Amino acid sequence: MPPIGPVMSQVCLYPKDAARLTGTQYTTGKRLLQRIRTQLGKPVRAYVSVTEFCAFTGLPVAEVSAALNGPTAGASSPH
Repeated sequence: MPPIGPVMSQVCLYPKDAARLTGTQYTTGKRLLQRIRTQLGKPVRAYVSVTEFCAFTGLPVAEVSAALNGPTAGASSPH
């Protein structure tokens, strides 16, 4: 069953996401997000956006967003 209404893409990262994107463990993802917060002068528990994560790691925003959100809505699937 398709989702009802517009689907919002993920805009902030959690340690699990950072670990999956970088191919590391959860604790390494947690440390990476904390380093990003420190560099940006954010509080310890502040959210880190996809854009901030990409600026720090050098990964392309489009690829990270695609990895987090899966196939884009409206994309045709091959039959």
